[in-house]
Amino acid sequence: MWLDRLSGHSTPSGSPPPPQHRPYSSAPRRPSHLTPGPGQRPGFSPRSSSLSIAVKSNASTTSLTSTSRLTNGSALKQQITPPPDVANPLDVLEKVVGLSLHKEDASNGFPDNSSVLSKPMPLVEVIEFDGLSLHDFAQAEADGLSGDTEQQYTVQSVEEYEKEKDKFEDLHRSILACDDVLKSVETSLTSFQRDLGVVSAEIETLQSRSSALNTRLENRKTVEKLLGPAVEEISISPAVVQKISEDVIDESWVRALDEVEKRSKIIDSKLKGHETTRAVTDVKPLLENLTSKALERIRDFFVAQIKALRSPNINAQVIQQKGFLQYKDFYVFLNRHHPQLAEEMSQAYINTMRWYYLDHFTRYRLALQKLSLYSVDKHDVLGADPPSQRTHTAQKSHDAINIGRRIDVLKGSNHSAITSYLAEEDQTTHYLETPFRNFNIALIDNASAEYSFLTEFFSPNSFHQVSERFASIFEPTLSLGRILTKELIENTYDCLGVLLCVRLNQHSAFELQRRKIPAAEGYINGTNMLLWPRFQVAMDAHCESLRRAASSISTRSAVSALSITDSSKQSTAPHQLTQRFGQFARGILALSSEAGDDEPVSSSLGRLRTEFEAFLTKLGKGIADKSKRERFLANNYSLVLTIIGDVGGKLAGDQREHFEELRKACGGER
Repeated sequence: MWLDRLSGHSTPSGSPPPPQHRPYSSAPRRPSHLTPGPGQRPGFSPRSSSLSIAVKSNASTTSLTSTSRLTNGSALKQQITPPPDVANPLDVLEKVVGLSLHKEDASNGFPDNSSVLSKPMPLVEVIEFDGLSLHDFAQAEADGLSGDTEQQYTVQSVEEYEKEKDKFEDLHRSILACDDVLKSVETSLTSFQRDLGVVSAEIETLQSRSSALNTRLENRKTVEKLLGPAVEEISISPAVVQKISEDVIDESWVRALDEVEKRSKIIDSKLKGHETTRAVTDVKPLLENLTSKALERIRDFFVAQIKALRSPNINAQVIQQKGFLQYKDFYVFLNRHHPQLAEEMSQAYINTMRWYYLDHFTRYRLALQKLSLYSVDKHDVLGADPPSQRTHTAQKSHDAINIGRRIDVLKGSNHSAITSYLAEEDQTTHYLETPFRNFNIALIDNASAEYSFLTEFFSPNSFHQVSERFASIFEPTLSLGRILTKELIENTYDCLGVLLCVRLNQHSAFELQRRKIPAAEGYINGTNMLLWPRFQVAMDAHCESLRRAASSISTRSAVSALSITDSSKQSTAPHQLTQRFGQFARGILALSSEAGDDEPVSSSLGRLRTEFEAFLTKLGKGIADKSKRERFLANNYSLVLTIIGDVGGKLAGDQREHFEELRKACGGER
């Protein structure tokens, strides 16, 4: 086995060369289990051949490097001189094996290298020992005993090669095809590597750009964080500009206008400061143009609303609520940016509402004038004949002396005025307080609504300016109310009716105070100045009638005055004038239950009472019997006490005390 390895690797040996008759075969050699593996001799090529190298006795068989190896079929011989201190490998091997592996030359002591084979024996994969030991097999191989076996192996190798020729050719073609494929793969991999390099470069570029963009983004965020609030203060979005310029005026338009107003205030404050930026200077003209557009649209909006107030059968309060108060910020914006235009709009509104109220209340006054009213003239005073004894029957259906249910106009729960349509269709006869009440209720309600509107809508204006606007709007209408009051009371002697109007006017004053409408106090005071003098005139007429009645008693006998012809049959029953006086006094006291001491009612009623007492005293003088005369007076005073007994108030209490003293002075008892 060692000999085979040595001969297969071109190691000099003493074995004889193969027989000369053995032909060279190109068939693959049969592998041998004695040959070293590929890992032992990495430089060995299966297709290479070993050369016999003649070396000296101390020559080394150390393996050559890949560059010093000879190709197959080379006849060159290389002589290698081993180092002097290294033993000959063959000598070492001979000592191990115990045999002489080569013959030395007798002359120089070196092995005989004259017979060197051109090719080594082919290696076989399987070696048949035929029962021989390793030593015997090696000796037989050395002696040429196995020549026939080698020839057999060679013949078998050639035959096997011939059989496998096609397979080797296919393998060769496959290898060539694989080489082509590998070249293609190599080309593809080379192209891929080149593309991958380009992609890698691009990725690096993108990474650098991404880093730069991230840096810019962070810088922008930092700048935006610092500049964002400042830019937001002076910038206006395109949506707001479009809304102001083109969209319909509604709640969102109001919000857009508030946004413009807010920016306008900020820019004005910045311009007034010491540090004026370029951005503020650039935005200012654009904002002024947008403000001008907003002013134009607000003007057109108000003009449309004012025109709507002049439409027939329109409710002004509906337009005031939905057309003006809902957009009251418009006037604030208008007054701030264009005061002259705001004043023109307010004047146009004032002129329109002056016409509106005057027109409506004129028509309402005409409707109230169509109401049928009782005429209370000088024939209805206390000293005149009662309605039942008058020759004409036109005034028999009412009693102007008795308050009756007329006081319900003050205590009723219905606080609304009659409409024009109902007033024109009403066929009932009323007293003068009915048209007075309805007109003034309507007037006070409209005045309150208008004053509240003026205060809320024209909020930038002062109280004095609002009062002037109210006076400009309502002065013609208030004058119309005073004219109506004068027409109602001018020729009347209805003290109860006039006093009812006074109490209604006082209720209106209290209502105006409760509603905080001071602008209409002048109308209330003017109405009082019309009513109280007329009340005095009517009371004076009643006093004068009693005075005339007392004077008429002196011109005729007491019996005739009392309609009694026999002194024994003289009646002590109360006079019919006492009944009328008691009813009249009761009406006055009922209407003055909450009156103050500063009113002329007390003095006027005192004068009337004095005239009534004088009338009774004169009338009692016609009774000769003193006791009957006193009883007569006591009965009259008792009747008055009975009539006014359930009336409350300080003035009524004073009157009851007075008549109670008179009754007691006449000997009367309760």
